[in-house]
Amino acid sequence: MAEILTAAEMRSLEKVAMESGRVTGLELMERAGQGVCDALFAQWPALRWGPHRAVVLCGPGNNGGDGFVIARVLAERGWLVEVCLLGDPTSLPRDAQANHDRWCAAGHAVVPLGPGCITGAVDLLVDALFGTGLTRPVTLDLAGLMTAEAEIGHRVAVDIPSGLCADSGRILGAALAADLTVSFQTAKRGHYLADAGEVCGALRVVDIGLGPWLDDRAAVAPAQLIGLPLEALAKRRGHKFSHGHALVLTGGAGRTGAARLAARGALRVGAGLVTLGVPPAAQMEVAQQITALMLRRISDASDLSAVLRDSRITAVCLGPGLGLDEGAAEKIAAVLASGKPVVLDADACTLIGQDPALFDALHGGCVLTPHGGEFARLFPDVAARLEAKPDRGPAFSKIDAAMQAADRAGCCVVFKGPDTVVAGADGSCRVNPPEAATAWLATAGSGDVLAGFVTGLLARGLAPVEAAAAAVALHAGCARRFGPGLIAEDLPETLPAVFRDLGL
Repeated sequence: MAEILTAAEMRSLEKVAMESGRVTGLELMERAGQGVCDALFAQWPALRWGPHRAVVLCGPGNNGGDGFVIARVLAERGWLVEVCLLGDPTSLPRDAQANHDRWCAAGHAVVPLGPGCITGAVDLLVDALFGTGLTRPVTLDLAGLMTAEAEIGHRVAVDIPSGLCADSGRILGAALAADLTVSFQTAKRGHYLADAGEVCGALRVVDIGLGPWLDDRAAVAPAQLIGLPLEALAKRRGHKFSHGHALVLTGGAGRTGAARLAARGALRVGAGLVTLGVPPAAQMEVAQQITALMLRRISDASDLSAVLRDSRITAVCLGPGLGLDEGAAEKIAAVLASGKPVVLDADACTLIGQDPALFDALHGGCVLTPHGGEFARLFPDVAARLEAKPDRGPAFSKIDAAMQAADRAGCCVVFKGPDTVVAGADGSCRVNPPEAATAWLATAGSGDVLAGFVTGLLARGLAPVEAAAAAVALHAGCARRFGPGLIAEDLPETLPAVFRDLGL
């Protein structure tokens, strides 16, 4: 799995590398600028050689220095390049100043950045204004930089689009959207969270030679991109009980559909057996709808406690369609008291948020799967901080929120959304990149299927964070594989094709 760093972690990595004496800041800047050009040529091969027109917007920091390198590389390829600089060139950092001077020494001009400085048809706009070190809201009128007749062919952002917080993906003041964002050595958290999906465009990460220092660090960044444990997902040998037995609890009559979706997901993801625990009034309804799934009549918490004494049941799911009455809360308490791995979704999240005793009963085998509203009911203060408009950076992020929630709850938290974050009580964190998601997941019941995927993987023996992260990746993979028109029932039925694509 690939690490994703904060801006401070990246600065620390660069500092250690330069202090080693094996690389200089000027060399890193040269590699970064060349890397951006290589990435944009790979993205748009027709731009490899001029004559094309580019406008490079350079800021007052090292991001601007990268911009001067990019301008020089493009000019050497026959491009017509204009450079607009924000601020006083004599105030640039040393390495950026060196590249500014090299640009000017070659006979090129630098004009002040201001309203209407971008005119006419521009094949490429390079945003090297504000990089990952941005801490203040952007007050510059970014839209006003372009005249009414300006036509921009392609936009590339250097490291991160100007105005986007590198740690949170939230817009600070205003942001300049890109078609392509080119980051260095590793992606940053802000490339995957909040507004990033609307602002970053395609993301490419280029190697600037910091790998040895990244590998040698004593402290590894807790945030990583979600990956798939293929060996754990495969079925190699054994019988059905070798792959776990999941119990999924339904609600009452007329409210069993969500649990049936979850149960189908648990079965498709590889649990050896899946049983639906059904109240008497819903027994006939469920029996008419299932085949490979099994049914167990469970009237109340006392019945449930008896069922949970069966050691062959290896994971439980409750919450989808469960209801919010006292009996539902008692069933949650019974499952938590059993100590078995459990996925707590939907109504279970709401009930736990209302009852401190249930919250205190959470343990390391639990996986909470709240969407935004449920998260706010579970962790209102954390949610309020995330919702507040940031007035400076680094802004509080969804990663920060999920990690605080997991620490407080003492269990895995899957904070759902287009930028789903999976956080563990051990401080680990996995992020699902926006390109892995699809808007077709915004359909009723998709979250129930995700809960089932997590449950099935827990039943098979995966640890909570690993089960949750793999389930999120498979869930998104099913949606992408199926495509437009997706409804929740399609997700489990598409999973076999996803498994085949993975070579399982």
